[in-house]
This record gives sequence, structure tokens and C-alpha cells, in this order.
Amino acid sequence: MKTRLFILTLLMLSYCCEPARAGTGEVQSVNFDFFGNRIEIQADVSFNIPFGPERNATAISNFAQQLVKSRYETVVQSLLYYKKQLKLEDWLYYQLIRKTAQQISPKADDYYRYTLYKWFLLLQSGYDATLKAGKDKLLFYVQCDENIYNIPSYLLNGKQYVCLNYHDYGSNINFQQETFVPLNLPLITVAKSFSYKISRLPEFSPADYQEKELQFNYNQHEYNFKVKLNPQIKTIFANYPVVDYASYFNIPLSHETYRSLIPLLKKNVKGMSVKYGVDYLMRFTRYAFLFKQDNQQFGGEKRLSPEQTLLFEQSDCDDRAALFFYLVKEIYNLPMIVLSYPEHVTVAVKFDKPVGKPIFYNGEKYSVCEPTPQKEDLAVGELLPSLLKQQYEVVYAYHPSGQ
Repeated sequence: MKTRLFILTLLMLSYCCEPARAGTGEVQSVNFDFFGNRIEIQADVSFNIPFGPERNATAISNFAQQLVKSRYETVVQSLLYYKKQLKLEDWLYYQLIRKTAQQISPKADDYYRYTLYKWFLLLQSGYDATLKAGKDKLLFYVQCDENIYNIPSYLLNGKQYVCLNYHDYGSNINFQQETFVPLNLPLITVAKSFSYKISRLPEFSPADYQEKELQFNYNQHEYNFKVKLNPQIKTIFANYPVVDYASYFNIPLSHETYRSLIPLLKKNVKGMSVKYGVDYLMRFTRYAFLFKQDNQQFGGEKRLSPEQTLLFEQSDCDDRAALFFYLVKEIYNLPMIVLSYPEHVTVAVKFDKPVGKPIFYNGEKYSVCEPTPQKEDLAVGELLPSLLKQQYEVVYAYHPSGQ
């Protein structure tokens, strides 16, 4: 359900600090939709600062000093209020900051100014954010302790900082030819690390969903699905980097998508043995979608969340593995391991009795369940023949508590 959240309610909530009042009484109203929620923020006019034509370190520093001296508190307190009210984790909170900065300083009008507002709002929200300037580029970093694979990063005092705006430069900067200098800008004394983990998605309005028809054959019977999907999922993950498997394999479905798919899958496997039920889920994941490599579809590595895999017409082995893992976890909650080969990713499931030649891990036997289409119609417990002599790594292990 769409919620209309007014900034004035900040004054009435005991758990949130009282917003700072604009001393001049002149405010800029910042209003926009955030995944079905109406955002309303009152920004003091002192926070609307012009940025001159110069693009050097001195000009950036002067602009940053003016931001510090402005009455920025109402904007930051409002953002933190919405963060708590909407239960936003860091990645979604950053999307809220991006939309706010876009309203105050449109990206197309002045990219440097837009980026500086994002940096300042993230910094004042309690995160360790930094900037580096090149000849004609401004890179925006945030301190993060997690493994992030396809965006630039650097180490400072033993801490990792990852780039939040690399995509704005086509994800293509030659760092051997271009020099970037850290900028000495205002910092906060106590800052928290930014996390890319996503354990919940927004409560989208049901009206924002569209139906997508999926079908596949199992045991000479055709199964048809009408899954509700929200195109805004693509927006949320448009610039989401490649994260480690522990984070990637725990991204959930949104509420309406879950309701349209999981109960139906549970109904379809009811009465089947666990082995045949998992086989059903494996073949659904394998055959309900077309296959395409990331390099061909996206121009580089991109790991799709389960809901993205449902949204896109085509997907690769990483994406199928994540969706299959999610389905087995939700319906059977079995122990599983994710196997990474040099050019392939698959999943193995622990049954009461292993099927086929098992994979041994921590003293337990797991059966390979291949969720990606192959030339051979592999059954549960069968590994792709070309992988039999290849080395693999267990990149993620899931073991339900009590099992």
C-alpha cells in the first residue's frame, strides 16, 4: 500500500530528533515518489548553493565548506527518518539520497554539483564517504568492509573504499593513464561502514506489478504460471555491483512476487517426495527461461537476484543458481552448497540419502542439482561431464539451524 509520509510528522515522533528549523523561513520543497512512497522534504534555501564553472580541488573544497555552513540539518534528519520509517538498508537508502540530490541539483545540469550533494548527504548520514578528483572526473567512494568485485576501490589506513559512481563514466576508466587525487574535505569523526547486503525489498504498491507468463514441461505435463513482477526491481539493481555469494544468495523476492509464485510451487510439489520436488524446482529453473551469457546481455559480469531472473527473459548459470537456491530454501529449507568452477556455478543439495556421486563437504554428502540448461538432460545427482575433472570451490554454504 502506498504511504504518504509527511515531514511534519517528525515533530510528533518521540524516537526521531526534532528537525532543525529554517532560520530564514524560506524553504525549497523536495517531493518525489520512492518506490510507491511519497517523499516530502523541506530544504532550507541556504542548502541550495550555486557551483561555479571551475572544476578544481579549490572550487570543490569551497563548495563543500558552504554546504557545511548551510542549514542542511532538516534534509539529513528527514532522510534518516524515512530510512527508519521505510526500513531501508544501506543500498536502498543510497537510492533515496540519489533521488533527493537529483531533485535539489539535477544530474544533467551539473554532474559535479549533483555528486557533491550525494557525497555530503551520505557523509552527514553517518557514513565514511570520500572523493577523488581527476582531470575531468569526480569519483565518489564509500567505506565498505564487504567483497565487491567489479567496481574500483582503494585502501586507506587499512580500510576499503569502493566507488559509488563508476557507472556514470561507463564503468570504463583507465586508472593507469588517469590520475585521481584524494580531496581534503570535511569528515565526521564517527562513521559506519556501508553494506551492500539486501535482506528486504520495498513494500511496492500491488498496482505497480505486471503479470508475466512462464511455462515449462515436467513429466509430460505442462505447467503454467502467471507471476507478478515489478519493473522497478530493475531500477533498484541497475548499478548494483557484483557482491559475494553470501550476500547475493540471500536477496529475497518482493512480497507480491512471492505471493504469486511460491504458494503455487508448493501446491505443485505437494505429494512429491523431497527428491522429486527438488527435481521439479530444478527443471522449472532450468527450462522456464532462456539462456544468455552476461557478456552478451550486459557487456560484463552481472549477478541477477531471484526476482531479476524472473523479470529478464534470459539469464546465465549464476542467476539460475541463485533462483534455484532461493526456491529450495523457501519450500524445503534443505542444506545446500554453491559450487564455483572456472566457468560455471551450480548448486548441490543435502538429502537424507545422497543421489548419484555425492559432493563431500564438512563431512556431509551433497547431491548436485544443475539448474542451468545443458546439452544433456541432467538428472538430480548428475554433474556436467566436462566438470568432473575440474577443481571447484564451495563459495557459499547454507545450513538451516537445527539440521
